Amino acid sequence: MTMTLLKRKPVCIVVGVVLLFGVSLAAYLFVFKNWNEPLGPELELPILTPLSSSPSPTEAPPSPMPGILEETLIANPEPTSTPKPLCGGPQTMIILAIGADSRSNDYNYGLADVLRIIRIDFVTPKVSVLSLPRDLWVEIPDISDNYGITHGKLNQAYFYGNPGMGYYAGPGAGPGLLARTLDLNFGLRVDHYIAVNMLTFVKIVDAVEGIDIYLAEAVDGRPVDDKTEDMGYFPAGQHHFNGDQALRFSRIRKRDSVFHRMDRQTQVLCALREKILNPSVITDIPEIVSAFYGQVQTDLSLAQLSQLVCLAPKVKKENLLFASIPREHFSQFINEEGTFIWDTDFDVIRSYIADFVAGVWPTEPKEPTCP
Repeated sequence: MTMTLLKRKPVCIVVGVVLLFGVSLAAYLFVFKNWNEPLGPELELPILTPLSSSPSPTEAPPSPMPGILEETLIANPEPTSTPKPLCGGPQTMIILAIGADSRSNDYNYGLADVLRIIRIDFVTPKVSVLSLPRDLWVEIPDISDNYGITHGKLNQAYFYGNPGMGYYAGPGAGPGLLARTLDLNFGLRVDHYIAVNMLTFVKIVDAVEGIDIYLAEAVDGRPVDDKTEDMGYFPAGQHHFNGDQALRFSRIRKRDSVFHRMDRQTQVLCALREKILNPSVITDIPEIVSAFYGQVQTDLSLAQLSQLVCLAPKVKKENLLFASIPREHFSQFINEEGTFIWDTDFDVIRSYIADFVAGVWPTEPKEPTCP
């Protein structure tokens, strides 16, 4: 009996170790795989094709005096080391951020009520945020000819791309079509996207127990006619907003303009950042993130989200810049379809966007910005 047990014991140990190793390996592979996989459909933007065979700016042309050139390079070597990106991220990342006007739990419908382009510099570190007017009249690509849709407002590209509409069958759903529209019209290539609908935004603000905002002047969001939704009245002074109040404050525009609304949205984003980085809240971030798993539309992976969370407290206030294209470049216009749009010179918009992506604009904070 004893000998039998002794013979079986090593076998049991070996089997147990193998099973434990197998389970551990399976768990590791599962976590690792999901850790690096996009949480939503990828954009799959077409690869850019060079317009000419001209040498790259980084490639020096052949020297007519190679010996002298080589001696000069040896005597005066160029610095080859560059600062390493923080948090394991890339040097830069361009994210298309969307505030969808849907109040449902899914992302099958909805317009892009808020449009922001976020440039994240993992080396400096620095974050720049560009607001884009949603009422620009643009060409919308990749919609089946059967529907006859070739143009629309910029925020409608997201609407047409969402699966509930059935107009677009390409990659990335609503964000994918919006990204292609930005690329076609303005030469803007984004790396990733993140979309938050109104229901989820309210929940996020409530999850951090509200945000604090100081208003130098009163903001009136009461109806101007029987078709206007009542957003409330916010007197001057200090405010503590819950999720619903923050949402209503962010949507006010009827009594001033969409540009004032973008400024108010900036105030809300700054206040939300301040609250998230508060020591009393930052320890709860993992629980908050897990609570909203699946309620945010994004192609970022968990690994990339962890890089962004890691970088956030490292960005100094002076390196968090908000910008919008100057208002003098826009004028109100009713097009031939009877739709209100912003009339503008697209070449000017492209120039601003190119400078933004290159990181040469903005260089100074825009008011209002984070205090």
